[in-house]
Amino acid sequence: MKANDMLSDNTPVLAGVRVLDASRVLAGPFCGQILGDLGAEVIKIERPGQGDETRTWGPPFLSPPLAPGGRGVAGEGPLSAYYLSCNRNKKGLTLDLSKPKGVDVFYRLLEKSDILLENFRPDSAAKLGLIPEKMLERNPRLIICSISGFGRTGPMKDLPGYDFAIQGLSGLMSITGPAEGPPSKVGVAVTDVLTGLYGAVAVLACLHARKLSGHGYHIDLALLDCAVAAQVNVAQAYLTSGQVPPRQGNAHLQIVPYQAFQTADDWLILAVGNDGQFQRFCKAAGREDLAKDERFATNSERVRHREDLIPIIASLLKTRTADEWQKLLLEAEVPHAPVWNYQQLFEHPQAQARGLRVTVRAPDGKPVDLVGSPFQIDGATLPTPAMPPGLGQDTETILTQVLGLDARTIEQLKQQRVI
Repeated sequence: MKANDMLSDNTPVLAGVRVLDASRVLAGPFCGQILGDLGAEVIKIERPGQGDETRTWGPPFLSPPLAPGGRGVAGEGPLSAYYLSCNRNKKGLTLDLSKPKGVDVFYRLLEKSDILLENFRPDSAAKLGLIPEKMLERNPRLIICSISGFGRTGPMKDLPGYDFAIQGLSGLMSITGPAEGPPSKVGVAVTDVLTGLYGAVAVLACLHARKLSGHGYHIDLALLDCAVAAQVNVAQAYLTSGQVPPRQGNAHLQIVPYQAFQTADDWLILAVGNDGQFQRFCKAAGREDLAKDERFATNSERVRHREDLIPIIASLLKTRTADEWQKLLLEAEVPHAPVWNYQQLFEHPQAQARGLRVTVRAPDGKPVDLVGSPFQIDGATLPTPAMPPGLGQDTETILTQVLGLDARTIEQLKQQRVI
């Protein structure tokens, strides 16, 4: 018997865990998708007839084009690339939480769930009675993850939080962009993604703690807090020195040479992380004199004299093509990388080997490519990737199987437009 056979387990690591994903847009849905990727049953709750607004954030939309009136194939609402990116491995339920019967159904679902992800506005949630204290009264073992821009405390707690604004407020934009140019945002909604990741970590920690304590938890997670925490060494450099770090463009604040350089035909990242790598780079480039120069012998000195060194390396890199440099640097064991676009990335054998693109089936049977989950766990079986749900596609099944509602009651909820 092989070692991997002994570790084999057909049960997903989060099997038996039920998550209510009542969040919208990106941070909460991304957190829910992570839990779904690990095998939790994730029920995405959306407003009837509207759904998560990211369904309409496009183009691009899932082909074929939407029919008149914004409806898609098989009676589904529009499915944008944005929505597809953060809602796989979920079930879809529609529920109007502005109606008392909708809130009643919601609480009944809470009683049978382990985790709630929500980004309700505090004032709206209070009016509907959807505050953590009341929800924990109904289910004392519930783990609630409340996601907002600024958290539940502080003078900014009632302000809405948007990724672009948080990137600006967190200091992230101040260190991103060309050194002599304007501040820039990161090319993806990174503060939402980071918050989703921190949310998943906190939820799983509380899920473990509940086994010992027997009680639930309320997690108060803010985009601003997560964005600051994720700036690690650069934010810490300010706290340590008291000096506001300048933008470095594609360079590194504390390591030199560690940036993108233009070669004879393309861009190449040179990521020299220590003095030994610098010496090997100099030898491969035919410039061993640079390694012997006192100004460049150690990283600290290279940082201090970056304005002298970087122009020399920039001129040097332009003397060969990117492919030529990659061959030299690979042989010399100097960290480096080309700058790929998405086409180059997804066509590369490494992306194929790691499942960075997965193909699922739409309700009509047509193949749909999605970004894959990064989880590779020996000894566990992870769920087969599933198509993000159409608007309310599992409503009746969930209400029947989870709450035990009969067909008549479900039909009444439909007539009242609760679901």
